[in-house]
Formats: sequence, C-alpha cells, structure tokens
Amino acid sequence: MSTETASRHFIRDIVDEHNRTGRFGGKVITRFPPEPNGFLHIGHAKSICLNFGLAADYGGVCHLRMDDTNPTKEEQKYIDAIHTDVKWLGFDWGPHEYYASDYFEQLYEWAITLIEKGLAYVDDQNAEQIRQTRGTLTRPGTESPYRNRSVEENLGLFQRMRAGEFGNGEKVLRAKIDMASPNVNLRDPVMYRILHAPHPHTGDKWCIYPMYDYAHGQSDSIEGITHSICTLEFEDHRPLYDWFCDALEIHHPQQIEFARLNLTYTVMSKRKLLTLVKDNHVADWSDPRMPTISGMRRRGYTPAALRNFCARIGMTKFNSTTEFALLEHCVREDLNKVASRRMAVLDPLRVVITNYPEDQTETMSAVNNPEDESAGRREVPFSKVVYIERDDFMEDPPRKFFRLAPGKEVRLRYAYWITCTDVIKDDAGNIVELHATYDPATRGGESPPPDSAGNVRKVKGTIHWVSAEHALDAEVRLYDHLFTKENPDEVEEGQDFTAHLNPDSLKIVTGAKLEPSLADFEPGDPIQFERIGYFTPDIDSTKDTPIFNRSITLKDTWAKMQKKQ
Repeated sequence: MSTETASRHFIRDIVDEHNRTGRFGGKVITRFPPEPNGFLHIGHAKSICLNFGLAADYGGVCHLRMDDTNPTKEEQKYIDAIHTDVKWLGFDWGPHEYYASDYFEQLYEWAITLIEKGLAYVDDQNAEQIRQTRGTLTRPGTESPYRNRSVEENLGLFQRMRAGEFGNGEKVLRAKIDMASPNVNLRDPVMYRILHAPHPHTGDKWCIYPMYDYAHGQSDSIEGITHSICTLEFEDHRPLYDWFCDALEIHHPQQIEFARLNLTYTVMSKRKLLTLVKDNHVADWSDPRMPTISGMRRRGYTPAALRNFCARIGMTKFNSTTEFALLEHCVREDLNKVASRRMAVLDPLRVVITNYPEDQTETMSAVNNPEDESAGRREVPFSKVVYIERDDFMEDPPRKFFRLAPGKEVRLRYAYWITCTDVIKDDAGNIVELHATYDPATRGGESPPPDSAGNVRKVKGTIHWVSAEHALDAEVRLYDHLFTKENPDEVEEGQDFTAHLNPDSLKIVTGAKLEPSLADFEPGDPIQFERIGYFTPDIDSTKDTPIFNRSITLKDTWAKMQKKQ
C-alpha cells in the first residue's frame, strides 16, 4: 500500500518537520472522519488513501470516525456502506473505529467549561437573525442582545436545553469570541442547536447536538490525533479549530488542509448526489454511473486503480480540476494486467461455415491474459455456426477494410481462417446471415503452409466470434459519462446541474452472445471482452439472466493526450 502513497508532497514535509522537532513525540495518528449521510465518492477515496497511507508509511495508526452530529440525515445503511468501501479500497482501521456521538457527554462538559469561563452563551435568536447579524467580509457583525447574559443564567439555560424544555430552533449555544473579527467563522459561531430527533447511535438520549466546527476538533483531541487533515474549504475554519483547543487547554492537533478532488463530467457534492438518487436520475447510490466508490466497484473499477489514481493526482494547496480521462487511464492500466480475456459479440451476425462437418464441435485453446503468463489458457468451443460482430462485415467495403466481406478471407481468433461466400438477406433487404468456408489447415488461427509453388497466403484481418451452439445469452450495459459538460455546475439562469445530464449515459444491449465460460464469473471479476472493452458481471446478474456492465472502453484518451503533449 505504501508504495502507492509514498510520493512527496507538502503534508509529508509538515509531518517530517514535526518529527524532527519532536512536536508529537514522533507519533503520527490520523483519522478519516466521514459524515454518515450518504455514500462515499471518489473524492473521499483521495482522503482515505492519504490518511491511511500516511499513517502506515510513518508507522502510525489511522482512525475511522463517524462524524455523526446530524441525526436527521444519518442512517445505518450509510455507516455500513462506509465500512465496505474503506475495506474494499484495501485499508483497515483495526480497533480504531469511533463515533463523534461517543463523545457527546465530554463535549457537553467542555461546553459547560466554556460557559463558566465566560466564553460561551445561550442565544435566543433564530437562525435567520443570527445570519443577518453576522456581518459580511467588509462589515463587522452585530452582537446578540443575549451575549452578555451571566454565567449562571447561561448554565441554567443550557442545562434546560439538554433537558428538552425548549423546541427546535428556540435557543442555541454560541462561542463568545469576536463579532468584529475579519474571519467570519470567529464571529460567535453556534456550538449547539436543539434538535428533537432520534440518533442512529445514541437513540433518544440527546435533544441538543454539537455543530461540526465544535465537535470535530474536540473529537480529534480526545483521540490524540496528531495531524487533522481536511480539505481546503476548512482553511478559514482553522483559527476556530485552534481557538477551541486553546480555550479548553486540551491536546491540540495540527489541522492541515489540501485541495479536494474535482473531476470533469462529475459532481462531488453529497447534496447533489442525493438529488440524483431521490429524483430517480440514477437507480441508487451504487449506480455504475455515479462517482461513488460503490458505483465504481459495481462498474468494475479496481481498488488498485483508484489507489494509483489518488497517488498520481498528488496533494496540493490550490484547487484544480482533474481530467476524468486520467482516472480511466489508471483503470485501464490495472485492468489490462489483471482482466481475463474472453470473447463476446454484442451485435451478433450469424455465420454458417458450409464446409464444416455437421454436428461437430472442437475446442480451441485461447490465452487468458497475454500480460500474465501464469493465467494460463482455456478451451473455447467451436462449431459449424458462429456469431461475429455485425460491423465486422461489410457487403461493399472501402479499400482498407480488413475485416470480412464477400470473397474476402479473415482469421477467426484462435480458430480458423474463413472466406465469405454468400450473403443472405430477408425480404426487406437486411443481412440476416453469412455463408463462409473454412480452411482446415489454419486451425488455431495459424497461417497455412506454403503451396507447392512456395507461395505464402496472408490475411490482414482477425475478428472475434462465439459458437452459436454454446453461446451464453446476456444483457450488456454500456455506461458513459453521467453529464455531457465538463463542469456540470456551469448552467444558465434558471437551470441547475441536472440540465447537463447525459441521456445516453446508459445503453442496454439485449441479445448479446458470450463465450460460455463467462457464466462462471462473479460481480467484480475483471474481464476484457476482446476488441470491445472491459466488463464485469453486475450484482443483479444470475445464471439464468447474466448481466454485464462495461467498466471502460479500450480507447485510452489520456494516453493519447500525453503523447501529443
């Protein structure tokens, strides 16, 4: 794992400096702190690889902590999905799984401490009033009329808030910092709000819940985190993170910010991803078109490919957008090494080999993976009738068309050379069948021996095929970008990001003919349909109704872009 994360970046430089000065006694304790209010996406994969990889490389530990401070949006299914995704990526938190809700009692006691120090107060203003009096970047905020309540009054009100005496939104607890601070986050931020809602982890024990900015840093402190790594939008929150730790005089981790992952043709906002699910633009969070880790897993992406992608994009302090083609390149690069090769025909055209014996079946030896000799070979059945791709035949081909045509000869991969002799059409003039002859001397696709005059026969085209008698009938799902625009958030007035949804992001092919051995593959198994692309069985696939998802095409646009550059 560490080889994929060991590239130098500014976060490593910070950790090295801390180790040199002994700031944390040489310890490196990181955490991955997702909110369990949705499924993890590729942006979270970047954070997972960074936090777990950094801890592993420095001989430390990484905690998995659910930042579960908003019970109205959190569900157990999201917690379960987070567990699955982190483990699938190849990381293990061991005994270090925690919940912010585990610390609610301690967080409450620390809030009491801040009240007693005169650093927190209960405010009766509602959310809109607080927003209006917060000020702007150029205008200071206005102090709440409740800001100077006595310590005793604040303690009493806060205790009554916990006891459930007030309704939702009636009161909040705010930190007492500086309403004129140039950093808006320090203008008396809300620490607690009243929310009468059951919590998936604590049940009905609490009706007041800490805000993220308060709970996050203190949870880090409780766990002894040394390096609290978060995305760049929290940079302006760091002074508040520091203020709470200093005011409470508790262990003070170092917050470090890095640029989040932005990817072309993709949205990363959980709110927008939830909209796609709720409005039925996709099937669910695990739809293979989604940028979620579960969606990519279902599509056939591999953990190694995602880890390699995260290592390649690196860590920076400035926002940028990464080409989706780079992610696809990393996926192809890994799949090319690990995917089993099989033959599949998505748009079948029937070919009858007229001089091949009736009722005869042979088995042809085929390579499982030319990139991995240890993968061995397999037996592929061959018979009198085969299917080929419809676009591998042209009745009136251009000069440089090297596939099958009337009177032309091609190689059936691993089988024989065949020559098209007749084209059979229906009453409407549509081609429904081809007749061809084969050369028995070309078994295995090998070149025939020279004739008596020493002439060598050559063939330029090689096409794939499937025996009609043995073919596995399947549904194949072809996926493309979910959005037609590189930046889906760039919309005209009155539109939202869904205006750029791609109507062709999913095409379902029925009646595909597959090599029979494909019945033995399981969801997630990497497969290359030769000359077509990379595929994997869908989680809904069964022996009776096989379904295969296209992971990615064979065309590597990123490699071509780099070659041009």
